[in-house]
Amino acid sequence: MAVFLSTFANKIDRKGRVSVPAPFRAVLDRQASTGIILYPSFKHPCIEGSGDERIQEIVDSIDALDAFSDEAENLQTILADARQLTIDSDGRIVMPPELLEYAGFADTATFVGLGKSFQIWEPSAFEAHRDRNRVRAREQGATLRIVPRDGGGS
Repeated sequence: MAVFLSTFANKIDRKGRVSVPAPFRAVLDRQASTGIILYPSFKHPCIEGSGDERIQEIVDSIDALDAFSDEAENLQTILADARQLTIDSDGRIVMPPELLEYAGFADTATFVGLGKSFQIWEPSAFEAHRDRNRVRAREQGATLRIVPRDGGGS
């Protein structure tokens, strides 16, 4: 399975173009994604991003909720606000102005791999977020139970 890993800071030009990190483009290619999907985060001042596979999982998860529930309606805003963007031949996307404004981007975007998805942050906001998460993880004694993918060992 192809996953988004690592952190990359890329310049945003005056037209709103930013290069998608090459490893992220490789993941999208391996997933046979038709482009990149971005939407404002519900939880943080950043942009959430994925390929077609992850957005389909989100759609399926929303569809599994009671159709007219507040929860379903709240989460459907992800789909309403999502933008499907094409990566050009130079590996760039044009960030929509509303997403640039939402995350407070100036001239640099930090792409942060999260496995099946990724986030795009204003660099100093991401550094503060990452530092808070590390402190919280230490204070709470964070642990992780590794779940084998094949149901057997390793």
